[in-house]
Amino acid sequence: MLVAFSIAPSTSDETGSVAEAVAAAVRVVRESGLPNETNAMFTNVEGEWDEVMAVLKQAVDAVAAYSSRVSLVLKADIRPGFTGQLTAKVERVERALGE
Repeated sequence: MLVAFSIAPSTSDETGSVAEAVAAAVRVVRESGLPNETNAMFTNVEGEWDEVMAVLKQAVDAVAAYSSRVSLVLKADIRPGFTGQLTAKVERVERALGE
């Protein structure tokens, strides 16, 4: 499965930034060993249902250390039997653009 998620604490630091809390969540994802990428709006992670959900729970817990309330937005592409889709989906679009 592929999951795109955005996670943030309900409170920010004195400058209005949530970067430290978000970095804690991204650190959890990167240390998981699952294929992942982070962009300006979301972090994408790929793996089996149980392992991805376990990583998301750990990411929420990491952000909860910064705030008693956490916001999580999640979109999932559940396609059993397919792996490598983190890059393959983009490659298919790029090929279509090149035609």
